[in-house]
Amino acid sequence: MVGQVEIVFTEELKQSYKKLPKTIQRKFKKQVKFLESDPKHPSLKIHRLNDEWEFYVDIHYRCFFHREGNKYILLTVGGHRIVDRYKQQR
Repeated sequence: MVGQVEIVFTEELKQSYKKLPKTIQRKFKKQVKFLESDPKHPSLKIHRLNDEWEFYVDIHYRCFFHREGNKYILLTVGGHRIVDRYKQQR
C-alpha cells in the first residue's frame, strides 16, 4: 500500500485545465484519482523529464508535476504543443 498522497493544483494547472475539452477534463480527473490512490498505476505511465515528472492523461495529453515526498504539485496539463513549450521554459 502506498502512503497517503497529497495533490496540489497550481494556478497554472487550473488555467490550463479550463482550456481542455470536456472529454479530456473527465480523463484528467480519472487520472488524478489514480495518482492519489496508486501513483504506480500503469495507465499513468509516470516518468521523469529533467527536474519534473509527467503522467499521461491520454495518448495526446500530459500533465507535468513536481514531487516533494508524497506531495504531488500539478504544474500544467495540455497537448504536445503545451508540453513542448513547458519543457522549453524550464
